[in-house]
Amino acid sequence: MQIDEKYFKQPLSENTVESVFESDEKVILRTKPDKKAYICAAIFKMLPIALIWLCFDAAFLTIIGKEISGGNMPMAMLGVLIPFFIVHLAPVWIWISRIVKSTVEIKNIEYVFTDRRVIVRSGVIGIDFKFFYYDKIESVVAKVGLVDKLCKVGDIYITAAGTAGVIFDQPDPYQLATKLQRLATDFRSDINYPNALRPAENHGYKTEYAEDVFSDLQSGEERRDPLQEQPAPLDVANDKPDSAAKRDE
Repeated sequence: MQIDEKYFKQPLSENTVESVFESDEKVILRTKPDKKAYICAAIFKMLPIALIWLCFDAAFLTIIGKEISGGNMPMAMLGVLIPFFIVHLAPVWIWISRIVKSTVEIKNIEYVFTDRRVIVRSGVIGIDFKFFYYDKIESVVAKVGLVDKLCKVGDIYITAAGTAGVIFDQPDPYQLATKLQRLATDFRSDINYPNALRPAENHGYKTEYAEDVFSDLQSGEERRDPLQEQPAPLDVANDKPDSAAKRDE
């Protein structure tokens, strides 16, 4: 690969995953979030708050409407009340905006597992990329919420050096998380312990423990404090130091 002044000036053509591939990088798995689960999660996330807020404001608007129609409140008050309730209904607008955002964003989300890293593509207006190299991944956690369980999917949370990300709504999250963690472990092992430096037999790997290693904890026996254990008293008459024995002789 030639590196010169034009190296960083190469444009990304269509913001596709293919445009960020490294040379000779191979795709292992290509997936997207479950559309129904992703949008349902956005709907149910703030639904209780939005409904309570909407009912509260709707009751006040009904009362104000009756007062105005009965002539007990001047029409000029609408110039104050309408802007007030538009601002006061902010939780409802936020809830609606998240639903709209999820319907647009789902088209741009894509997860690609290659032979080197995990590529996360996302964004609403602009396209964002996150890269998780296998040897830098620190933890992989699979979580299944209520909506995920109903839709038979789950989320995978990835923590790497300096960054974190989520792979949303995958059909078999536990198996995918296990395989991803295995990949991370294998890559770190290959870097830290190259094959050329590995012994033919490694006695420190896959160490097996006896079944009774925790038997003292399981049996409920009282644990002894070594600080409270006193040594046996010394018999001065029979157990003399070596120097005293020599003087007696």
